[in-house]
Amino acid sequence: MIVVTGATGNVGRPLVRALAAAGEQVTAVSRGAAQVPAGVRHVRADLTDPAGLKTALEGADALFLLVSGEWFAAGGDPGGILDAARAGGVRRVVHLSSQGVATRRHPPELEDAIKRSGLEWTMLRPAGFHSNPFGWAGPIRERRTATAPFADVALPTVDPADIAEVAALALRESGHGGGTYELTGPEPVSPRCQVAAIGDALGEPVRFVEQSREGARAQMLGFMPEPVVEATLGILGSPYPAEQRVSPDVERILGRPGRTFAEWAVRNVQIFR
Repeated sequence: MIVVTGATGNVGRPLVRALAAAGEQVTAVSRGAAQVPAGVRHVRADLTDPAGLKTALEGADALFLLVSGEWFAAGGDPGGILDAARAGGVRRVVHLSSQGVATRRHPPELEDAIKRSGLEWTMLRPAGFHSNPFGWAGPIRERRTATAPFADVALPTVDPADIAEVAALALRESGHGGGTYELTGPEPVSPRCQVAAIGDALGEPVRFVEQSREGARAQMLGFMPEPVVEATLGILGSPYPAEQRVSPDVERILGRPGRTFAEWAVRNVQIFR
């Protein structure tokens, strides 16, 4: 059995579907209610309470581990999660980490704890998600306008569906133990170009308004912890060369190039209509 935490998120949802379609026994874990494919077990649990994970992890072989910024801000305990995993029978952990761990913008403690756990591990370090512009959905629907800082700084964002496909292989197949995969899209794209791609998918122009760093920071603090906000703004505004580099790992693992942002926009255009 494979346990998927964060099962209602942009990566967790397609991962659960992919695993179920492959015939795997899947337990989907989320804090709230969730709609899951037929045959998938759903368990409500919070990773800040590892004891509550016991039911989800009993009889599991593999764990997809995703923790939120709120978990870090609350001083989340990786030891408790990993102890519960081992007690449940888990042998393999695939962790959705962050590109920022490699560049030291994000803390490495959770990765380090997993590596010390004695469990077989695989680290996925994605760049920013193609799906982050879901935050523009309301303004684009209502005013055909999108606002973001750092208009022309291009980064190789990645499709969450590609992350899910890589995760599904790492959870199901041997040969990924000890692997650390940098997951990016096939090309860098700037916020201005993302907005243009959404406009192309809609068939009508969307106006881009550049936001100040201070304005973006104030907005992001409404839903993200301050350390995460500062790290994110650093990546978006002053990326290191490693954060601008296209990684070959998606194509190497999946046997095809990663999906472009324009492809993602076409696939998700209804949310912007």
